[in-house]
Parts: sequence; structure tokens; C-alpha cells
Amino acid sequence: YDRAGERLGSVYNFMVDKVSGQVAYVVMSFGGFLGIGESYHPLPWRALSYDTGLGGYVVDIDKDRLADAPSHNAGEDPFVDTEYGKRVDAYYKTAPTS
Repeated sequence: YDRAGERLGSVYNFMVDKVSGQVAYVVMSFGGFLGIGESYHPLPWRALSYDTGLGGYVVDIDKDRLADAPSHNAGEDPFVDTEYGKRVDAYYKTAPTS
């Protein structure tokens, strides 16, 4: 959800930092229809807060900004590129996980 309570997408996966064992990113599925054309956007864990009233995570981002965020397709692992996480953190202006 965004800050206005509008649903942005669904949590698709959690990515764990291999060194700390802590959640580093949440991969959110966004867009598409019936699973076709979806994109997957990693969001830094620190960028999310849980809202019990909504029953979901809230991020301080709108759909337009999310559409321009770093993303990847299903089945891809963009984190094989060691710089990808840095680009994600820079986009959301969060500190790197490690």
C-alpha cells in the first residue's frame, strides 16, 4: 500500500542477506493481469512498515515512482550483479544492508 492506503501490489518474496541472515529486500509484484506482464520490484526492508489496519505493508512511494523503480522479470536473479542492490538502495534512498 502507499501512504494513502491504495494497494500497489503484492509481496512476492523475501530476500535474505546471506551474511546477516536478516531480510534485506521484499520483492513486490506489480502490474500485469492474471500474472501476465507483472514486474518484480525489490524494495529495501527498511522502506516498509506494517499497518495492522490495512493488514499489509506500507511504503512511501506512489505508483508512478514505483513503475520507474529497479525491477526484474520472473525467474531472474538480478542480485547476481553485485551493484544491483546498491542501485535499489540509491533509488529508495536507504542505507545498504551490508
